[in-house]
Amino acid sequence: MPINSQDKETLTTLDKIERARQARRNKFYLRDEHITLSHGSGGKATHNLIEGIFAPAFSNPLLDRLDDAAVFTPAPDHESVRMAFTTDTYVVNPLFFPGGDIGRLAVHGTINDLAVAGAQPLYLSAGFVLEEGFPIAHLRRIVESMAAAAREASVAIVTGDTKVVQRGKADGVFINTAGVGVVRSKRTIGQDQLRPGDKILLSGPIGDHGIAIMLARDMLDLECEICSDSAPLHTLVADLLKVAGDGVHSMKDPTRGGVATALNEMAMTSEVAILLDESAIPVRPEVRGACEILGLDPLTIANEGKLLAIVAPEVADRALAAMHAHPQGKDAAIIGTVQATPASMVFLRTEIGGTRVLDMLVGDPLPRIC
Repeated sequence: MPINSQDKETLTTLDKIERARQARRNKFYLRDEHITLSHGSGGKATHNLIEGIFAPAFSNPLLDRLDDAAVFTPAPDHESVRMAFTTDTYVVNPLFFPGGDIGRLAVHGTINDLAVAGAQPLYLSAGFVLEEGFPIAHLRRIVESMAAAAREASVAIVTGDTKVVQRGKADGVFINTAGVGVVRSKRTIGQDQLRPGDKILLSGPIGDHGIAIMLARDMLDLECEICSDSAPLHTLVADLLKVAGDGVHSMKDPTRGGVATALNEMAMTSEVAILLDESAIPVRPEVRGACEILGLDPLTIANEGKLLAIVAPEVADRALAAMHAHPQGKDAAIIGTVQATPASMVFLRTEIGGTRVLDMLVGDPLPRIC
């Protein structure tokens, strides 16, 4: 998808924002004095918090990559084996929603962070923070849902922890999970591996999870049923790696902050440009309609069962075919191309023929979605 003359004319105006681009590329700046809900959105405020507090304090070669999972060799004499390790915490509200619940979400989310590192998930941990007065029946339902999700994905929950806090000190239940897996790919897969010419694949319609949560909160009076897309991605990733192999350069599950934030992270880390074709991006009509009513962009809405894969151009067609052959990728599409310049930026070629900058999520329009 080369840039045409109209796009080139548009991109020449980017010289005027070169200093802003450099500021974006040269880390984020934490100016806030207190934590806000936006710091948990996965967008700019989250990156400010990570770059301003956590990354410099915990800096090491594994963490500094800022991928969804750390990839490492378990010991110097086991360099032929690579492991992946990740952790996540779930605070979704409501706890039960169309297409899933907090327990199923916790299992799927951790599996997916391992999967996009090219790993086969093996074992999970589960930590619970329970509020005094939380119904045992609800806890039983959540735990049984987690167990079922783990069995379906052929992973085991092998360790955990439980804490109880006073009434009013939590919101029913919070869940932390961690996971380990064995990396299948010999090639390094990460958000710093994008190359000009790479194709961007998306496994299916976006925005389902975030809008499903809104409907479950009765925020919209719409006569439609939208379910969360919560699902494990590791079998889809396995099929993709079988046919594309070393041609898979990077993968990400676009959760908080959506596709826009995920691709901006990749573009900045790899110092490349990304050009998307809006007409190629799958969005369900119901989701698009809800976003239009609320003034939201589907590209910044969270997903919990979608895969972004950036692959070499020579393997793009067979990678797409592999996705189409998998139940979770039947609506997959090639939605864009990696460009050399202007580095560290994402652009959207709109359906009306123009091109605009696509930034990562700003603020927090949908709090507590995962």
